Amino acid sequence: MPTEQLEIETKYDVDESTHLPALHELPGVASVAQPVELALEAVYFDTEALVLAANKVTLRRRTGGEDDGWHVKFPKSSGARLEVQFPLGRAVRKVPITVVRTVRVHVRDNELVPVVTLQTRRVVHRLLDADGAVLAELADDHVTATTGESEPESWREWEVELVGGDLELLQAAETLLRSAGAEPASGPSKLARALGDRVPAGDTWELPAKPRTADVFRAYAAEQVQAIRQRDPEVRRDAPEGIHKFRVATRRLRSALATYRPVIDREIGDEIRAELKWLAGELGVARDAEVQRAYFAAEVGEQPVELVMGRVAARIDDHLRGVYKEGRAGALAALESERYFRLLDTLDQLIAEPPLTGDNRKAAKQLPELLDYDKHRMRKAVRRAQKAETAEEQDHELHEVRKNAKRLRYAGESVVPVLGDEGSLLATRAEEVQEILGDFQDSVVSRELLRELAVQVQLEGGNAFTFGRLHALEEARGNASIDAFLEVWPSLKF
Repeated sequence: MPTEQLEIETKYDVDESTHLPALHELPGVASVAQPVELALEAVYFDTEALVLAANKVTLRRRTGGEDDGWHVKFPKSSGARLEVQFPLGRAVRKVPITVVRTVRVHVRDNELVPVVTLQTRRVVHRLLDADGAVLAELADDHVTATTGESEPESWREWEVELVGGDLELLQAAETLLRSAGAEPASGPSKLARALGDRVPAGDTWELPAKPRTADVFRAYAAEQVQAIRQRDPEVRRDAPEGIHKFRVATRRLRSALATYRPVIDREIGDEIRAELKWLAGELGVARDAEVQRAYFAAEVGEQPVELVMGRVAARIDDHLRGVYKEGRAGALAALESERYFRLLDTLDQLIAEPPLTGDNRKAAKQLPELLDYDKHRMRKAVRRAQKAETAEEQDHELHEVRKNAKRLRYAGESVVPVLGDEGSLLATRAEEVQEILGDFQDSVVSRELLRELAVQVQLEGGNAFTFGRLHALEEARGNASIDAFLEVWPSLKF
């Protein structure tokens, strides 16, 4: 099984003649353990186009140290990196499939090949507190890098990694090491230094000073594509909220392709929207089961003991756990499909060269028109819901209102860089509608599940009383949501 850890470290370039300063003088450091010398070999893998390096992701097979194995590192905020480690196994020149999957969102169906080999003579100095616990490790590395047929390159660097210490120790260490002659490393990693200018520029997009509408779309869409790249590995590792955040990114992008139709080619945009809808649907089964499990665990727990008849909580949980397991398997299969890889290729192209129409005007003037159109759609959806003649029709129309509210919310978010508070306020109001009607929709789905389980219990000769009670509570929740929406709607200015 892979293991994970958050890596917080700083790196420094030093000359061969530079001596380590007195590390025990650092705050909180009571002693420095006897140094440990290691002979490390790390083989880094990437595609021929170096897509991992371009996205600041590293994949290596390391031997000779205390953590031999396959290591994958992802960038996190504030300079930290998430390191995922896999057992060494027998593979040497081919990356194991379990490791490949962690970087699939970047690699897709391209082959991973060795790109750099690093030979490192490392001397580790462990900084200890008064109780003997390790606060940090300073590695004194003499590195030789070999890339392809080029001449090997050698250098020396110091690397300070926090273990049990805090950022104050890291900052104090920087002051001490620089006073001894060290300089901040010329690159973010040994791999980056070895590759040099071979590393392609990563995808970055910022709004120009006077943006046109297509610029606003491109900036917002680029954020969502980057979120997809970030969340894909989290879904595969079953990280908390990974599926949810992935789905939100797909929905935001799908919504933007609809809102910005006047400037983005509709045919191309709608094809992408269809693929994003497919992907969100593949992820949705597991996510919905995950949410329902948490909700019903709390809901059943709040019922009077004498009104809970039979294995109600266990029955619901067993069912939803099975749905989650099946849904997660389906989601992972989708993330390994050629259809998904080609969608990712399409999204890269969408950001690199958006398929523009001829109606691309100054954003400050055109964006309010786009918002007005989405507001109009919202108002029409509300009127249809208010005129509904049956409960089924009302359920359907309120669901449409919620979808329109979500689209309006995302539209408001996307225009904030240009319209400021106008966009923020619109997004806040739309989110309020979305959340109220989200409770309503959840109650509709929950009632369907409770009825299904009640029928099963009844057919098995059990007591379905509590399922009926929960169904009634869900119906009351749905009605309360409708009342809340009808009360708040007149006060919301769309």
